Amino acid sequence: MSASRPLLEISHVSKTYVLDRSLSDVLARKPTARLKALRDVSLTVRPGEILGVVGESGCGKSTLGRCIVGLDRPEGGSFAWQGGAFAGDRQARARQVQMVFQDPYASLNPRMTLGAMLDEALKVHGTVTNADARMKRVDELLLMVGLTPKLKDRLPHAISGGQRQRISIARALAVEPRLIIADEPVSALDASVQAQIINLLEDLRAKLGIAIMFIAHDLNVVRHISDRIAVMYLGEIVEVAETESLFARPQHPYTRGLLAAIPMPDPQRRSMAPGIEGEVPDPLAPPLGCGFSTRCPFVLPACRAEHPELRDGDPDHQVRCLNPEASTQFTFARNS
Repeated sequence: MSASRPLLEISHVSKTYVLDRSLSDVLARKPTARLKALRDVSLTVRPGEILGVVGESGCGKSTLGRCIVGLDRPEGGSFAWQGGAFAGDRQARARQVQMVFQDPYASLNPRMTLGAMLDEALKVHGTVTNADARMKRVDELLLMVGLTPKLKDRLPHAISGGQRQRISIARALAVEPRLIIADEPVSALDASVQAQIINLLEDLRAKLGIAIMFIAHDLNVVRHISDRIAVMYLGEIVEVAETESLFARPQHPYTRGLLAAIPMPDPQRRSMAPGIEGEVPDPLAPPLGCGFSTRCPFVLPACRAEHPELRDGDPDHQVRCLNPEASTQFTFARNS
């Protein structure tokens, strides 16, 4: 998989939101605040892989997904699709990439039946033009995500949260995309239902060969489902590695802190790595050097002055850190 040409290549993508000013801000002549949600993000998604993207709330994970599908427009950087230009038209891009959102109830039309929503996706994107063929395809999509076609006449409020998320996945599959952006698709579900949705995504990847960018904050979930993991902090990618490599030998102190925070019932399997202390810096005024320098237990003087680049460490392992060797002080438990 690592030797294949990337399905999607993200190069130096930046996204800044201009925040609204209150009346008091205008009267006080305060300058317009600009929030840098993404800062020079570069990343690849390989054909048929599941790429996990993790980080604290507000680190830019969802913004990255929205920029990929075209819901937000970055002001800098570029996307390449299979080595060529990424579709600029939103509808054309939707045939390549689809998104599954965190809250399935909010992302589904409460006034449309489940079958009507799937039929609309097929009709709008021209995947199936004949009405009878669309109805047959709707039944196939429902079965594909583990639902009975008898549910197609129900409204979203009449089914469970897990079933609603399955409908969201079925709608994404309707246009036969090559990549699905799953934005925290299980965080609003019960633990047992989370496992069902994760297993469904893995089965769909195996059967259809689609790639999945799985955005989440639960490292245990991401470890189970992902081939590679990208760690984000303050709008940047700080580490990218194969899943087991990242868990066995994390090279960024932020990654080490995230792993140290995973509960371990067995004291013998707990890490001695320091946890993450302090608060995330104000994203409106990030540190001049390394974004993690205000919370890092291994900070060097250079970290406060020099902004590190994302560079190669071990094979297939990239890290944005001036002192990655500190990771050799600690070990992390593997799954038993």
